[in-house]
Amino acid sequence: MRGPIAPPQVPLSVSRAESFVDLVQDSADRLERRWPQLSGVDFTVLDVPTSGNGGGTDPGGPGGSDGWDGESVPLGRFIAARGDTPDRIVIYRRPVEIRAKNRDERALLVHEVVVEQVAELLGLAPESVDPRYGQE
Repeated sequence: MRGPIAPPQVPLSVSRAESFVDLVQDSADRLERRWPQLSGVDFTVLDVPTSGNGGGTDPGGPGGSDGWDGESVPLGRFIAARGDTPDRIVIYRRPVEIRAKNRDERALLVHEVVVEQVAELLGLAPESVDPRYGQE
């Protein structure tokens, strides 16, 4: 018998990348209820950060660099608005997935990274952005 293991509406058929995007969006929605000014922020997921000397898509600036120095691997990044481009928060999927052992840990780590980047955007401490930061 050939065919999908589960119908498309069942979570089993959701890819890891789609599931990760859902986690980021859930965290963004949760924070947006507390901080309405986040409604204009673009929350993006990329697989991995790019090094400062590589080419490719432009997550952060000219030449494809997102500001990564190539040494410590970032989990996320805040990119300030420029011109018509809104503020953007980028979460890097693979570095986060590697650090989490299961779905619950991944959800917690995604939320912490989103909170840290929102804190940078707002100029606040992460504990001010989400009082439960670091306690879950």
